[in-house]
Amino acid sequence: MKNVTDSFVFLGHWPSAGSFGFNTDILATNLINLSVVLGVLIFFGKGVCVNDLLDNRKQRILNTIRNSEELRGKAIEQLEKARARLKKVEMDADQFRVNGYSEIEREKMNLINSTSKTLEQLENYKNETILFEQQKAINQVRQRVFQQALQGALGTLNSCLNNELHLRTINANIGMFGAMNEITD
Repeated sequence: MKNVTDSFVFLGHWPSAGSFGFNTDILATNLINLSVVLGVLIFFGKGVCVNDLLDNRKQRILNTIRNSEELRGKAIEQLEKARARLKKVEMDADQFRVNGYSEIEREKMNLINSTSKTLEQLENYKNETILFEQQKAINQVRQRVFQQALQGALGTLNSCLNNELHLRTINANIGMFGAMNEITD
């Protein structure tokens, strides 16, 4: 106790600057009164105020922990649901991808077959057109050859045929025509 008092006395001997200074008289500073009041408050208020405050704080902390645990459980549950949905979506995406590739290959084959058939039909039309044009050209050549042969024969007949030969040819043709009529009647 003497050391405590000496330390206060020692503090009181500091040189003061202006109005600042320490009062070392214990009774004048009400240090004893303040100590008694603080002791009574601590002794009697310990059970009343501090315990209630600590209990309230403890309950709030426990409620916060409980709420956090519930939220954590809900978050884990939502995470598991999200993972399950993600897995399902990935499986669906893989299935769509496989189906898409299959559909693409099927469409590719259909397009190739359709194009092949179209090319075959075009080839047939081309061949038919060529054949038709060949027949047409052959017929035109035949007609020209026939016309030229007929004109040549008529020219030869006209140059070789005189009136008497002409009358005999006409009479022979009339006779053949008459014979044909008797056969058909």
